[in-house]
Amino acid sequence: MSINSININRMEKLATLTTLGIDTFEVAPLELRPNATEEDVQMVIRAVYKQVLGNQYIMESDRLSSAESQLRNGEISVRGFVRKVAQSSLYQSLFFNSNNQYRFIELNYKHLLGRAPQDQTEISQHVQIYNEQGYEAEIDSYIDSKEYSENFGEWIVPYPYGMTSQIGFKNNTFNRIFSLLGGPATNDNDSTSQLLSSLAGNLPTPVKLQTKGNGANYGNTGKRFHIVYSTSKAPARLNHLSKKELTINYTQMSRFVQNIHRSGGKIISITEQT
Repeated sequence: MSINSININRMEKLATLTTLGIDTFEVAPLELRPNATEEDVQMVIRAVYKQVLGNQYIMESDRLSSAESQLRNGEISVRGFVRKVAQSSLYQSLFFNSNNQYRFIELNYKHLLGRAPQDQTEISQHVQIYNEQGYEAEIDSYIDSKEYSENFGEWIVPYPYGMTSQIGFKNNTFNRIFSLLGGPATNDNDSTSQLLSSLAGNLPTPVKLQTKGNGANYGNTGKRFHIVYSTSKAPARLNHLSKKELTINYTQMSRFVQNIHRSGGKIISITEQT
């Protein structure tokens, strides 16, 4: 049988996404069916590499030939192949060794669950999993989750389903996954967290449209934000000396918030200046 195509009931939403700069193939589910042809298997393998490795170019020597053979021979499912790729030294070198914890977890959500983290709580949960159980457990926590099973099962390649289904999710999830996707020509080389400021400060994430025509592009780069934070883990209300305030540009915010968390501080509030 051939690969499953785009669901008809999603076509209207997919057309809307195309106008925002996201190609339809990026949100179309691919399923490896029984009696699949070699062409179908190769299409699934390419789709897994593209999704899980964040659209990175990989050399022939980087391919997981043994895992590919296992998938081709029916020894592992698509879910099993996704796990092999995400547990590989290649994935670690691309996304774990070169990124901070925030960015690593952010990308794990994108690559393995097809969505962005909803809030700071989800980030904290995965920080705890990694700190207490290690790398493999952190990766498995996505692939073995109920959410993964319900959306992809054993045979569907993970894809950005957060772009077409919002049931049970906060309204901001669409904007955040859009922010992570970036467009068909982009990859996940950037080590800078795309959502750190919005998650830490519980801020809305704006949809940044792809540049078109005259080059106009919507964004936040000209905005300024007032940040209230504490310089220790003690709640600011118990220690008024730890509470500080600062107004900074949007472009400075990600690094500033990272530094606060690294020093053991806490973001109390982030307010956009009018």
